[in-house]
Amino acid sequence: MDGDLVTLFLSGDVMLGRGVDQILPHPGDPALSEPYIRNARAYVELAEAVNGAIPRPVPFSWPWGDALPLLDAAAPDVRLVNLETSVTRSGDADSDKEVLYRMHPANLPCLTAARPDVCVLANNHVLDYGRLGLEETLVTLAAAGLRTAGAGRDLDSARRYASVPVAGGGRVLVVSLGMESSGVPPSWAATERHSGVHFAAEPSSAAAADVTAELRRDERPGDVTVVSVHMGSNWGYRIPRDQVRFAHALVDGGADIVHGHSSHHPRPVEVYRGRLVLYGCGDLINDYEGITGYERYRDDLRLLYLASVESGTGRFHELRITPLQARRMRLTPASDADCRAVHQVLSRISDGLGTRMRAEPDGSITVRPA
Repeated sequence: MDGDLVTLFLSGDVMLGRGVDQILPHPGDPALSEPYIRNARAYVELAEAVNGAIPRPVPFSWPWGDALPLLDAAAPDVRLVNLETSVTRSGDADSDKEVLYRMHPANLPCLTAARPDVCVLANNHVLDYGRLGLEETLVTLAAAGLRTAGAGRDLDSARRYASVPVAGGGRVLVVSLGMESSGVPPSWAATERHSGVHFAAEPSSAAAADVTAELRRDERPGDVTVVSVHMGSNWGYRIPRDQVRFAHALVDGGADIVHGHSSHHPRPVEVYRGRLVLYGCGDLINDYEGITGYERYRDDLRLLYLASVESGTGRFHELRITPLQARRMRLTPASDADCRAVHQVLSRISDGLGTRMRAEPDGSITVRPA
């Protein structure tokens, strides 16, 4: 081993708006412009119809449930969250979108309960309530002392990496990128004059080179580099070839970890050239409980990803995945049977990439270098 280990918590989508916002102490305006549901409280009712009554208001820590003590026990050096929600009171709803997420700024303690070191914002919900909503999101997160990446007041700030110091003098550098394949509208792209997200239309080699150049510019020995990318469709296990090539190009360009998200359920895991690639971490917190139509993907099962890499080289050491289940809009332990089911699915969908999953006695799943 060429260096000490750095452990990162890599979160899937954290969607604290809509129904989740309604059960917290300071719910915002519940009105929605969706074609079928016009009030966010209806998503709470759907969840209650499946798993029982949800007390209201719940404590800020409620949606995280059993994830919080698990994270505290693991004590990761860096906690990285894909915050897929605008944090705003703005009513400037994007008229071109049907599904919109916002949480009231007074409910921000729900996010800070997990003590994230970086919130990545280049996703398809951060501008749901316009650039005014994005501005309030940025101001609110900054006032809480939260680092962000992937969205900003202009292109330079949206492209800028977040830097987290770790023991031993190194840093974890995080760049966040959103792609059109995940539903990020091209009009949301940050420019030299306008706020927005760090955006790429396609997973091209040029886009990969542009992203990794941002990391290499100020990289120092001992740093660990992460590209957090929102790409791909909501459902399905298959990874298109261009997305695989893109992830490989990111690693070839210098990324130590590719942290993929967008799908509502987990997608394959790969170790490429000694570097970890997560093609989709799935949802972690949302209000989808009770929504039908995709039961075969078991999107009620949510995963905690804890990845350890060498600080001196960025080389992958171990990935530990802990399954949880969403019940009453709260993360609870997954059953033994569900842990086995997660292991079987991840093994099947990752096998073609040469990844071997090991089921541990405590129900977690580990991946180690071949």
